[in-house]
Amino acid sequence: QVQLVESGGGLVQAGGSLRLSCAASGPTFSSYLMGWFRQAPGKDREFVAGINWSGITYYTDSVKGRFTISRDNPRNTVYLQMNSLKPEDTAVYYCAADSDFRLTISESSAEYDYWGQGTQVTVSS
Repeated sequence: QVQLVESGGGLVQAGGSLRLSCAASGPTFSSYLMGWFRQAPGKDREFVAGINWSGITYYTDSVKGRFTISRDNPRNTVYLQMNSLKPEDTAVYYCAADSDFRLTISESSAEYDYWGQGTQVTVSS
């Protein structure tokens, strides 16, 4: 069983930055494909970014050039650095883990086995 705990959310003005962290339990974190998703009120959960065990990353178009996903395997932690934030980035952000040793980063939430509780990010205009 993998437990994921997000932190780092908050209220920020447009143009500002936040760094989200996701701490994972379990000895095989380094082999997991990790993803960040978000869900705004009244909208479906959407993929934001992913990073596989080899460090390859993938982003949804709306955050390319602004967000950076990274991982620190010795600390069992994945990060999402968010710069140039926009009001439309406002959402609950979720960390997710795919434990099936995949290389290809999926945008589908169905491919991820474990989820954190979410952290709220609010960007004011």
